[in-house]
Amino acid sequence: MKSGERQSFSARVREELIRLPAGKSCCMLSEISALTQTSGHLAFRGGGWISVSYRLEDAGTARRLFLLLKKRLAVNPTLHFTQTPRLGGRRICVLTLNGEDARVLLDALHMAETDENGQMHLKRTVPRHPMTRQCCRRAFLRGAFLGAGTVTNPEKGYHFEWKAEDGELARTLEKLLEKCGLPFHSYERKGRQVVYFKGAQQIADILALMGAGQSVLSLENTRVRKQVRAAAARAANCDEHNSEKMIDASLRQGEAIRKISLKQGLFTLPPALQELARLRLENPDLSLKDLGDMMTPPVGKSGVNHRMRRLMEIAEGLK
Repeated sequence: MKSGERQSFSARVREELIRLPAGKSCCMLSEISALTQTSGHLAFRGGGWISVSYRLEDAGTARRLFLLLKKRLAVNPTLHFTQTPRLGGRRICVLTLNGEDARVLLDALHMAETDENGQMHLKRTVPRHPMTRQCCRRAFLRGAFLGAGTVTNPEKGYHFEWKAEDGELARTLEKLLEKCGLPFHSYERKGRQVVYFKGAQQIADILALMGAGQSVLSLENTRVRKQVRAAAARAANCDEHNSEKMIDASLRQGEAIRKISLKQGLFTLPPALQELARLRLENPDLSLKDLGDMMTPPVGKSGVNHRMRRLMEIAEGLK
């Protein structure tokens, strides 16, 4: 078996995100802010100085953070490795900023200020970076995934989550997801706040938002195979001709909706079209009438037909 075949889906998503371009100056700072919140640690030194260290289990993430810090803030973190008793003594990467480099980072994240005597004082214990632009929100979510996110292999199920060590990170994630129009869930697990998605389409949306387009395609291909297998099994108990026509139409509709999802994200659609698109992707074997019955409030077949035609037109208009 090739090493790529043994790699988890979560690791493949992580690798794809690591390979993305660093982006604009504001986006780099947003990603640094997220990694500081998920993996950063402060330590007080003599003379009022503070050092910042990042403990990262993934060498690729450490390499990306190293480049972001160097390119965006012109600082030079030191790198060393240490053993952790967790995960069988796995080696982890530690990036450290000391002295003036730490001050530059903390100033950029609005975490510290320097008094008239040159002494540095913490203003707040969590990074604070304005994310008014969509590109910055995408970068923060990407950095948070690299630092504290996982996603299940879609062959086994659909689950995407961030594990937040503190409530501030969880609140930031929830606020950004609300602004992006992505429905999410949260709960507490062993003292940590977990923000997560369960639906396949919601996971596809967040992967696309972070920039993991190839992972979206992989997830969608897996979902289509699973749905077609399930639909074929159910169709065996129905009239063959009608079932084939319905499945063909459903697959065409699903392909159009996935195209919209990949190109611009379903969250960009009007709420009525979003609801129908998600229902179609999650229920490829149902008729339009049945989909209308599931909507809130229920919609007649003609109304569902009209909305589906609008979705198909939007997909056809995408280059």
